[in-house]
Amino acid sequence: MSGSCCNHNDADQAARAQADTIYRRVLWAVLAINAVMFVVEIGAGIASRSASLQADAVDFLGDAANYGISLFVVGHALHIRARASLAKALTMGAFGIWVLGVAGWNVMTGATPHAYTMGIVGFSALAANGASFGLLWRFREGDSNMRSAWICTRNDVVSNIAVLLAALGVFGTGTGWPDVLVASIMGILALQGATVVTRQALAELRPFSVRPAE
Repeated sequence: MSGSCCNHNDADQAARAQADTIYRRVLWAVLAINAVMFVVEIGAGIASRSASLQADAVDFLGDAANYGISLFVVGHALHIRARASLAKALTMGAFGIWVLGVAGWNVMTGATPHAYTMGIVGFSALAANGASFGLLWRFREGDSNMRSAWICTRNDVVSNIAVLLAALGVFGTGTGWPDVLVASIMGILALQGATVVTRQALAELRPFSVRPAE
């Protein structure tokens, strides 16, 4: 009986180790994708004066950092992974607040971005995030650390589609309002994602905060 239990535990540990190895490889791939796209999009965003492109670029940078954190904590205890998730939720929330600030600044300055640049770079970003989304799909129902990585990528795909719509809006209206609107939506999505991850991470940490009665 005890031998059977030991074999079962060994099988579970082996399966977990294999899953962690696959997850690490996926994280390295999406980290590289996000790092490259940050460089591409921040340059295009500044050159085109697009708030939504700049916001998306900073989002790529934040995601790359988040994937790096995820790589560091893969295979660690649940409470360590949950605390890492709280750190990632904080960066997601900070990104959301920053984006809303940039959108407000562009309203005051009346900047009008270049629609063609927005469209071309936005389509490239959508392709990159679509690849990341597909790679992370199987881990979407994991712990808060895995879920936060998937939520970041899910939000990015939505944001990229919105950037493309903003490019069409800027082209059609000749104003920067569509760009500002999309940047604001991206900021709100980041704040919503930060809230979801924070709630799950706190729920995972709750059992560790309960002290036995003396």
